Amino acid sequence: MKISFAEPGLPAAGAVVAGIWEERELTATARRLDQASEGAIARALAGATRFSGKKGEFLAIVAPAHLPVSRIVLAGLGKPEEAGSRVFEEVGGALAAHLNGAGEIEATAAVDIGDAAPVEAAEAAASLAFGAQLRSYRFDKYRTRQKPEQRPSLDRLTVTTASPSAAKQAWRRLDATAAAVAFTRDLVSEPANIIYPETLADAARTLEQFGVEVEVLDEPALRELGMGALLGVAQGSVRPPRLVVMQWRGGGNTGAPLAFIGKGVTFDTGGISIKPAAGMGDMKWDMAGSAVVIGLMRLLAARQAKIDAVGVVGLVENMPSGTAQRPGDIVTSMSGQTIEVLNTDAEGRLVLADAMWYCQDRFKPRLMIDLATLTGAVIVALGHHRAGLFANDDELAARLIEAGKSVGEELWRLPLADSYDREMDSDAADVKNIGGGRAAGSITAAQFLQRFVNKVPWAHLDIAGVAWSSKDAQTVPKGATAFGMRLLDRFVAKYYENDQ
Repeated sequence: MKISFAEPGLPAAGAVVAGIWEERELTATARRLDQASEGAIARALAGATRFSGKKGEFLAIVAPAHLPVSRIVLAGLGKPEEAGSRVFEEVGGALAAHLNGAGEIEATAAVDIGDAAPVEAAEAAASLAFGAQLRSYRFDKYRTRQKPEQRPSLDRLTVTTASPSAAKQAWRRLDATAAAVAFTRDLVSEPANIIYPETLADAARTLEQFGVEVEVLDEPALRELGMGALLGVAQGSVRPPRLVVMQWRGGGNTGAPLAFIGKGVTFDTGGISIKPAAGMGDMKWDMAGSAVVIGLMRLLAARQAKIDAVGVVGLVENMPSGTAQRPGDIVTSMSGQTIEVLNTDAEGRLVLADAMWYCQDRFKPRLMIDLATLTGAVIVALGHHRAGLFANDDELAARLIEAGKSVGEELWRLPLADSYDREMDSDAADVKNIGGGRAAGSITAAQFLQRFVNKVPWAHLDIAGVAWSSKDAQTVPKGATAFGMRLLDRFVAKYYENDQ
């Protein structure tokens, strides 16, 4: 969809969108449209008992014959004092869905909010466009026989504001973010016969065009490094594993980088501890953590973030075969710690153990954050609305929670404690890869990971419940969400870029 910004005015074609505050208070643009339409808006509001201007409400009016537009759409903005940039993102997303549902090809949305809203009009205009762009994402490259009504119709959205040049400036960064979100969603959405360790590593290499340094370590290199935990997961598949290292040196390479680690199990059958057939097709997105890290590194480079950052993703396929890892096997991780593998479906933590250790050993990072679709237990605890957060540093945890709230990717902190850690003790090795039962499964998984963390500030985001959505939300259509990428970008920008 093409986004543009312009001075206020009545368009020559398409739909025109005007905001309405809660309690049916018209914005200045809505008042002008009401006059131009000879009172059509006032009449429609008088007869619309279910439209009051609350955020996300829409009321479509067929435009009078003397106007050049096809229809007038009234968009509820909610209360003026609550209308921040997030509100305009959500309105923009809902608006895109509404216009596509109506079959509109082009539309002009007026952002005329006066002085009551806690956001500048230019930022509001850019945020509305951003939400529309996020919601307009579709992954339908393999659908060859769509009916016209199944395809999105909206091709052009013009946002009018008193300061279009300022809106364009604000849009540049948001446009880069939307592109990175789409890139990440594409990676997660691809089937496992298209995205596997080698091809996902190739996708990471495309970041070189943005200035990211990319290294791909193959199986012999991983074996030489002693990554027995990661290699154990991969040994059942014909697809060889990869470890991808991405460096962005936007801070001048003057200090310890921020480090982001991603679990990249490109397909997870569970291995010998095989999963049930129902729902196994969803396991193509068990690499979502790695996709978010790759997308984040792309975005940091695309917007020229003034920070040094490193992204490390461990890429494997977990398959059952004659060469697959068996329950009861003991492997030696890169850290030297031995791991008793009691369940081969608890494989992501093995991949992360070696990837995190490698990152700490090589880069000595300022902090380390890992993302993984790690446990079904976190879905039992939190559902599909928040990701689980575990951290060994209170300030780091608080900053991540705040960044998540600001972009609508919310976290909930869960505990780490010695009582949980003791459940990971093994009778045969240094640690086992599952606890003693089903209780606190996401916590014991995090305790396992913590054994491979040195004294660096560290956080673990279990995104199993939020990496994929089964229904539409305001700015996230059904499917891959790219959850965590915007959160971490905001985290970097707010807390670390200005202290270089």
